[in-house]
Amino acid sequence: MKKSLSVLMLSFLPALAMAAGEHGGHQGHDMAAMQQNMHGVGRPGTAAEVSRTIEVVMSDDMRFSPAQIEVKAGETVRLFVKNKGKLAHELVIGNLASLQEHADMMRQMPNMQHAEPNMISLQPGQMGGLIWTFDQGGTVDFACLIPGHMEAGMKGQVRVK
Repeated sequence: MKKSLSVLMLSFLPALAMAAGEHGGHQGHDMAAMQQNMHGVGRPGTAAEVSRTIEVVMSDDMRFSPAQIEVKAGETVRLFVKNKGKLAHELVIGNLASLQEHADMMRQMPNMQHAEPNMISLQPGQMGGLIWTFDQGGTVDFACLIPGHMEAGMKGQVRVK
């Protein structure tokens, strides 16, 4: 009886894992689509690849400082991000279309929790780092996707030369 019950319980594990994947930490994010959206904006970097550190400050005036960053194509930088405000903020790297799409999703699901290599979320007073390789020339956008923040002007650009 115990063996049958164990086998029966184990048979439900794959279904539970799939359900958690659909409604858990990423709350329905289509990871393949997110990875595809990273095309053209770079890739996660490693500490060994970092050529320099750039400090970015987030504040409750809904601005990043600096809002314009310049890097060289192929350069890996550490963005050392500080939240000097009294509100939670985040910095998400992407192209403008994918950032706007994700901001729309967050308005629909304001309690969405996510942690991706192209973003950092910080509570008031926190600081943290994000390592990113900007592998193609052009412009890469970044924004705070907490509902209302990007719309209030909390966005910036990385010019990749």
